[in-house]
Amino acid sequence: MKMNRKITIAIDGYSSCGKSTFAKAISAELGYLYIDSGSMYRAVTLYYIRNGLVAKGVTDNSGILKSLHEVNISFALDASTGQQEVLLNGEKVEREIRDRMVSDNVSAVSTIAEVREKMVEIQRKIGSGGGIVMDGRDIGTVVFPNAEIKIFMTASISIRARRRYLELVEKGLPADMEIVEKNITDRDRIDENRAVSPLKRAPDAIILDNSHMTPAEQMVWFRQLFKEKVDEG
Repeated sequence: MKMNRKITIAIDGYSSCGKSTFAKAISAELGYLYIDSGSMYRAVTLYYIRNGLVAKGVTDNSGILKSLHEVNISFALDASTGQQEVLLNGEKVEREIRDRMVSDNVSAVSTIAEVREKMVEIQRKIGSGGGIVMDGRDIGTVVFPNAEIKIFMTASISIRARRRYLELVEKGLPADMEIVEKNITDRDRIDENRAVSPLKRAPDAIILDNSHMTPAEQMVWFRQLFKEKVDEG
């Protein structure tokens, strides 16, 4: 299933809704580039954790702004998996950015306007030519407001917590269901209420509640949506 003119597909939504898995499946089917915007914010957060500029959700904004120019986020294709991996100043940090300490601090870092501005600048540069699938929390509202397809994903908190818990267990990382659910609840509250680029559905975004959908069922849903957009074009 391919389109002559490559378009931009923006996927927003709550944490642990399976946005990345869904976006990767779409990019693989269409032959598009996949960019996980959330991994960019996690990589920036990892940098500031390592440099003692954020801890327990408290940020040293002055130090962060002074060192923002030192942070370089890029992506490289992992030949063994065929997936794009995020690089922090040239270092592959896919495993490190999934650590709970990063999860506990990423919302605090991502609320800083200057950090978001830099990430948006990088994201727009990467996706300037179309043929991209990007997921995050402000892709359809801020990064690519003119994206041809916008999807807003949601699912119940209990189901999202279970998914996140299993993901951590599978990767051999520390996991506690109660802590995971609290982290997701707190993340939702912060994302929805931050002053800069709060999480919200773009008026023209299609809602996908995948609480009780398998990945295969989500792709059936997407194929129909994509076909409708192709027919419109």
